[in-house]
Amino acid sequence: MNAQFIDLHAAADYLGPGAVEVNRYQTEITDIVRRRGAFGQRIRQVPATGHPSRFFEETAINSLTAAQSFMDPRNIVPIAGSPTRVERSVPLKALVSQINYNLFDLEVGAQQSQFAYLQAKDLADSVEGLLRTHDVALWNGTDTSLSSPTTAQYFGAIGQIEAGGNTHTVGATESIVDGIKGVIAQMVASSSYEVRPSAIYANPVLLDLIDREMKTEFNVVLSTTEIAAGVRVKTLSTQAGELPLIPEWALGYTGTPGSGTATLPCYVVSEDMIEYHWLTDPNPRVFQLGLPNSLASQMVVVKFGGIVVKGAAYAHYEVKVTR
Repeated sequence: MNAQFIDLHAAADYLGPGAVEVNRYQTEITDIVRRRGAFGQRIRQVPATGHPSRFFEETAINSLTAAQSFMDPRNIVPIAGSPTRVERSVPLKALVSQINYNLFDLEVGAQQSQFAYLQAKDLADSVEGLLRTHDVALWNGTDTSLSSPTTAQYFGAIGQIEAGGNTHTVGATESIVDGIKGVIAQMVASSSYEVRPSAIYANPVLLDLIDREMKTEFNVVLSTTEIAAGVRVKTLSTQAGELPLIPEWALGYTGTPGSGTATLPCYVVSEDMIEYHWLTDPNPRVFQLGLPNSLASQMVVVKFGGIVVKGAAYAHYEVKVTR
């Protein structure tokens, strides 16, 4: 057996007359890691009615055609009508994460007293990590049906809007702003539904192209509005009013902008028609499991719920920009 020895002097950064320099660290860990997106914090949070969570959607009121409604006042023959209602449902999904704390490592850290806050930070980051996954899946969840789930993920808002059939493409030589504003005007002009879009979500790269177009073509600098405490975004004047242009990092794009083949999507949404149905608590819950033989503290983070885009066929729109 060959013994291997390590020179303990190597632990010091410098050894010299009157000086022994050892490793020391700042007590704060540099951290600007991306966490939550805006979409999940702006949509409605409602308690689920069960599993699946069910609701009714009215698609038409009790109305008749002019030929059926207008009659000879001396010969009134009323025709009965009825509203049209459809039963809808959204299945609840589960998000789970776990973090383990080794007893020995915790006690070493406590005795060193250098990163005393680290246990709490790592647990908070586990919750934030689960919420980050949640925020990405709100848009990009891989399920394909609310009535017959196909995967364990959410049926993302993108998939639901696309399934509604409202998609418009802005060509490489067409105006981005005109394309988006035209879609919004078409939504507001609906004679069947009182649609009021409330926000435009897009990748920051597309929003930058919109900003540049407004400055180049019209010499206009977009105004701003506050969408959350301390968070201001640009706005676009439309037939639905000044709509915030909300940068959403979870919305990807394909290709290289400027190549003529890149596709950058944006989503015009009515946020009051998008709901997250939660079970027990809208926030993630943390459970501490019993200590196993390894004496490791096991913390499990759990969140139950599902997203539903109500009125996907009329209250929301996908605009694909080619650049």
